[in-house]
Amino acid sequence: MSDRPALRLRGASIGYGDVAIVRGVDLTVHRGETVAVLGSNGSGKTTLARGLLGLATVLDGEVEVLGAPVGRLRERGRIGYVPQRHTVSGAVPATVREVVGVGRLARLGLFRRLRPADRTAVADAVAAVGLGDRMNDPVASLSGGQQRRVLVARALAAEPELLIMDEPTAGVDAANQDALAAVLAGVTASGTTLVVVTHETAPLAGVLSRAVVVDHGRIGYDGPLAGSELPVGGGHHHPGEPGRPPAPGYRLDQPRVTPEGGR
Repeated sequence: MSDRPALRLRGASIGYGDVAIVRGVDLTVHRGETVAVLGSNGSGKTTLARGLLGLATVLDGEVEVLGAPVGRLRERGRIGYVPQRHTVSGAVPATVREVVGVGRLARLGLFRRLRPADRTAVADAVAAVGLGDRMNDPVASLSGGQQRRVLVARALAAEPELLIMDEPTAGVDAANQDALAAVLAGVTASGTTLVVVTHETAPLAGVLSRAVVVDHGRIGYDGPLAGSELPVGGGHHHPGEPGRPPAPGYRLDQPRVTPEGGR
């Protein structure tokens, strides 16, 4: 695996059109780190995350993701993304297996069929989020929190080295928040780098170790989660060294979450 950091920003300004929302950001995230990106509404934290994904424009400076300039990473499956919307929706009914299978296409390309190994990866990703007994159920039959976990499984199916999540616990009940925290603990134990944009750190305080607070488009704080200006709430956090992870990304042999008995 490369010794280069998972994320490297130098003097980065990011925005839309020619308007910078995030300005002059210097930030390095080492492989295997677990980082919360915090800030009030309008602070620029979501724009920062979208810039890492190539969904907002880098207007100045440098942004590197997994050692390549943003947008030029050849293997797109190396990055997993869980968007802010809370549920899976669509005009065409789809099963859990079908939705999660879409995530595997990032490793294959649009015009290749899933192989037996890919189908196994999909099944294991669904099992990892505790929904192995719902593989063939329509996603519309699941609760909002369970649909959120389907989106996580979709991202995990590609076995990413970097996982970016936008407000993963917003609007999700306590039971599903706990299940998500258990999933992410297993994922990060494999060495996957985790970046979570969030308003609330308490549900994931046992997983996240570092906080980056965005204030008016600039980094106002970068350090241990417990020292950030936003309260971390209950639970325990485990500060970690940014050292090298044992593996390049999520492994399918990580601990599983026990299914909720159909809830």
